[in-house]
Formats: sequence, structure tokens, C-alpha cells
Amino acid sequence: MLESVTSAALSSALDGLAARQRAIANNIANVNTPGYTAERVSFEDALAASVARGDGHAASTTGRSLEPTRLDGNNVNLDTETLSNVDTVLGFQFASQAAGNEFSLIRAALKTS
Repeated sequence: MLESVTSAALSSALDGLAARQRAIANNIANVNTPGYTAERVSFEDALAASVARGDGHAASTTGRSLEPTRLDGNNVNLDTETLSNVDTVLGFQFASQAAGNEFSLIRAALKTS
């Protein structure tokens, strides 16, 4: 299958951002659960390395936050989750628009050939 580094990177970015959105939703849902530690999703460094290698395929990793906990052992901070959510939504919108543009270019190239 023909797949450009750009298409693979956009797909990986969208997957990573979707995983981050799920983690944020889990964190917010468990804001009052004693002993719950917030999930954090990372993929940007792996994605940058994969693009540098020329393939664009990268997986996200999910870990637990090392931020200090409250007395009940929970460390979810709604301010942090809200900011992360806004950043994630904007990143997802940007990546999905870029993917749409990539598909439009491919469709236009197929029509002319």
C-alpha cells in the first residue's frame, strides 16, 4: 500500500491524541476516587523520532502521573485536565484538518491520472 510519511505521522498523531482524550475523560471521571492517580499519554517524542527515521509510525504510551497526591491518594487536578483537554482538542482539530487536506491531494492526483 502507498503510504507517505505524512499520512502515517498524521494517523499516529490522531491515535495518540484520541488516547490522550480517553485518559483525560478517565481522569475527570475519577476526580473523587480515593487512590486514583491520573493517567498521562505521551507520543510526541516517539512520533518525532519516527518521522526522523522516515516512517511516521509511532505508538502512544500511557503512564501514571507522578504529581503529588491529596490526602485521599488522588492526584487529579481539574485545572490541569481542563488545559490538557483544550490543547488536545486543538491538536486533534489541526491533525484531522491536515489529514483531510492530504486525502484531498491524493484524490485530486488520482483523478488526473
